[in-house]
Amino acid sequence: MIPKFDKYKDRFDIESDDEIKPGLDSIRAALRKVGNPENGLRVIHVAGTNGKGSTIAFMESILKEHGFSTGVFSSPALVDVHDQIRINGEPITPEEMDKTFKAMKKADLSGTLTDFELLTVAAFLTFEKLSPDFVLLECGMGGSLDSTNVVMPLVSVIPSIALDHVGFLGDTLKEIAGHKAGIIKEDIPVVVGPLPNEAMEVIRLKALETKSELLSYGYDFELLHGEFIGESFRVSIKERRMKGPHQAVNAAVAIEALLQAKISLNEESVAKGSATASLPYRFQEIADGVFIDGAHNPAAAKMLAETIKSEFPGEEVDFVIGMLKTKDIKRTLDELIPVAASFTFVTFPHPQAATAEELISSCQYSRKKVTKQLDDTIILSKRSGRKIIVAGSLYLISSLLN
Repeated sequence: MIPKFDKYKDRFDIESDDEIKPGLDSIRAALRKVGNPENGLRVIHVAGTNGKGSTIAFMESILKEHGFSTGVFSSPALVDVHDQIRINGEPITPEEMDKTFKAMKKADLSGTLTDFELLTVAAFLTFEKLSPDFVLLECGMGGSLDSTNVVMPLVSVIPSIALDHVGFLGDTLKEIAGHKAGIIKEDIPVVVGPLPNEAMEVIRLKALETKSELLSYGYDFELLHGEFIGESFRVSIKERRMKGPHQAVNAAVAIEALLQAKISLNEESVAKGSATASLPYRFQEIADGVFIDGAHNPAAAKMLAETIKSEFPGEEVDFVIGMLKTKDIKRTLDELIPVAASFTFVTFPHPQAATAEELISSCQYSRKKVTKQLDDTIILSKRSGRKIIVAGSLYLISSLLN
């Protein structure tokens, strides 16, 4: 479900399937029809379970401070389809999307692709036309069979690997890592965050197989106590708008990825770009004491809990939670319990949304309730002086704020 995407499909009479169909044959055929726009782009390709968007945000901000233009393709939509394709941080305009759809209509792509594949083609066509200096390309799901995996990148980036999308990617870290490792290309460097041992072994073997240099957080580079230390580059980063220990890791991965892409960096621009980087819905304060965060799986929830501990030592918070039924609801909620004062569960408009009643039955915590009230009043009024964190799904947050 991509908001406003159907408007363009209807206008240009282009059909595509809303199901997920992993594989690259269809998109490769479609890209040949439109002249393979992906081949002329300077791409940094990012896969992983969590941290993709944040790592891209750090790279985008640092590149901006160095005077480079950027194109970003990401998912899901925060407001609508336009913000999934961004130029210099701004969603593409309806006029640009019209031009892109005209090109896809002329190439007769109707009925050959899934929605996400069609959108991926649209992104490549847009970037070819607008020619940003660098394209930051986020995998939609997995890696090896994701429709973005048709590029030869400057560097491949994997910030994290955890259990998620198990119905499609496998039931073990090893299986999921196998999909993420699919973005590693022959003799192209790969930069990874602190991965679990089981996942790291898969990545290491793939890097050996492809003769790709592997650079790993904690071994080849790190960011500790406000200092990034790499093999040949150091910089002091005392401030970050994006809070939490995990965001320090994402910032370090971003810096190392840019270095491995052979981009000449200067300390002042890296420090300023890292400090000012931001991403909507990632521990974002939207009112006094009210925060939103897109934590939607156990690994992300654990990071959120750690951020709460570091930013509000000794405090408990009130959670407002809505989640998709496809996620590991119980384990996600379990990770939040140590910092919870209470849970309020909501049902939000999405075909795969879990009901508030389903969520509350999975919560192993005494102070919990269901609300039928889905509007901003449930998040913009503080209770008992405690902070409120709205989390669980980007779709929930989007439905509340837009």
